Amino acid sequence: MLYGGYQHNIDKKGRVFIPSKLRDELGVEFIICRGIYGKCCLCVYSMDEWNKLVESIGTLPSTKSSVVKRFLYDGAFNVECDAQGRILIPPVLREYAGLDSEAHIIGMDTNLEIWNTKLWQEENEKYTPESVASIMEELNF
Repeated sequence: MLYGGYQHNIDKKGRVFIPSKLRDELGVEFIICRGIYGKCCLCVYSMDEWNKLVESIGTLPSTKSSVVKRFLYDGAFNVECDAQGRILIPPVLREYAGLDSEAHIIGMDTNLEIWNTKLWQEENEKYTPESVASIMEELNF
């Protein structure tokens, strides 16, 4: 399970450090792509999780799956960490997510999200203890 929030710099070449705890869960090779949850962030999937996502997309009606595939696959890249634990975020994805010098990386159970730090702060300010509690009520937990 991927969890935790991490703040890291992005170097001039577009590389960002992925914490070892997260790298261990992702495996040697993984996929980075545009986020598909209506937010301008990036998603990182292990190969197993990517394959599950691709399989799920395939169950959609073809007109809908084509739209998702075009959006997702056009900006999807295989990546591996270098010896220092960094990944290179392709320029098209850095531009899409507004990533320049800092990134906030969040473990989201089955995948990571990589956010522009400022956008993450704005997004995170929307969540209050009360709003989260109201969602949790649906779980009866």
